[in-house]
Amino acid sequence: MLFTNLFHWLLGAGRELAVLVISMMPLVELRGAVPLGVAAGMPLLVLYPLAILGNMLPIPFLLFFGEKLLDWVCTLRPLEKYATAYKQKLLAKTSEVTKYTRIGLFLFVAVPLPGTGAWSGALIATLLKMPKGKALLSILGGVLTAGLIMLAASMSVVGVAGLL
Repeated sequence: MLFTNLFHWLLGAGRELAVLVISMMPLVELRGAVPLGVAAGMPLLVLYPLAILGNMLPIPFLLFFGEKLLDWVCTLRPLEKYATAYKQKLLAKTSEVTKYTRIGLFLFVAVPLPGTGAWSGALIATLLKMPKGKALLSILGGVLTAGLIMLAASMSVVGVAGLL
């Protein structure tokens, strides 16, 4: 609901900006922006690249500073409990990624399930001290794949809804 309201508020500045901003948000990322863009009637050739761009913009920053940022957020009183639990959840998922390294990171980001995505993938890569260039390519591949999955799913839902 919060993200739907944010999207509608951002629509005042244009659908394109709304998709770009929502794609940059942790936990929502392009998994939330693509369905909202499809529902808003955006052309797919505009929606897909904007969602990818928005999702990838924070990733280099996270690859360089993610672990320090996460450690700092864990010290903030209002967020301490949530951030510490999130860090523990990420650490628990590192075995899934380390087993196959780059392919594991790609799959972790590509499969649009709760708790996965580019932000989580970048933080896992920093916690595992993966080479930044290889991690960035794996995350980009995962984001491209997740974007296609979300486009297909969103178009299917919109198509079925149009039949009703």
